Amino acid sequence: MVKSLVRGVFSLSLAVLLTAGAGSSLAASSFDTPATVAAREKMVKEQIIDRKIEDPRVIEAMKSVIRHQYVPDDRKADAYEDYPLAIGSGQTISQPYIVAYMSQLAKIQDTDKVLEVGSGSGYHGSVMAKLGKEVYSIEIVPELAERSKKVVADLGITNLTIRQGDGYFGWAEKGPFQAIVVTAAAEHVPPPLVQQLAEGGVMIIPVGHPFVTQMLVMVEKKDGKITSKELMPVKFVPLTGNRPQ
Repeated sequence: MVKSLVRGVFSLSLAVLLTAGAGSSLAASSFDTPATVAAREKMVKEQIIDRKIEDPRVIEAMKSVIRHQYVPDDRKADAYEDYPLAIGSGQTISQPYIVAYMSQLAKIQDTDKVLEVGSGSGYHGSVMAKLGKEVYSIEIVPELAERSKKVVADLGITNLTIRQGDGYFGWAEKGPFQAIVVTAAAEHVPPPLVQQLAEGGVMIIPVGHPFVTQMLVMVEKKDGKITSKELMPVKFVPLTGNRPQ
């Protein structure tokens, strides 16, 4: 749920047939049209591939998840544009490039268990469900949690589980996780998430104060040691909830 620094507007192109990835269903095809397929192809070419996203599994996931189903009805025409969109409750669906970039950084393999903090619309979790074995996603806003559950169910995505709760504390009973992706800005890296990161795992998280530019950070656990690396400036909505100060 990011307000990216990058902006742009693109038009539609010719339709190209897609193949479905892991954790998907033919149910999704009933929501797609030649126009939305064309828009998604253009999005992937100009916003994803041309910006050096190179992981072929991430590229295919971005092609196959029908983004327009995750946005409000009055914003469907903008679903494949190069910016985030409001989804209600002060939250956003992230810019497509940011979703692809964070997913590539997480290095998700098809045997991995993934935790997402901040389900939002359910879109980013659905992309990662194409990449990993199981994705567990937490959303603090009840209305968004229920809406994203319905969208995911309607699309037949069976390996993405969403629950309402405070993502700061993670989902310990489902861990450890080979990848953790946080889609809201925390003022510090939550210790419970570090604890739930598997050996050799990767966490991607924006860190910084709310409503200002933050830093996207990669946290890795190797040989029991935690390292972090700053990647790029971003601007996410804040991670909210009751947590230790």
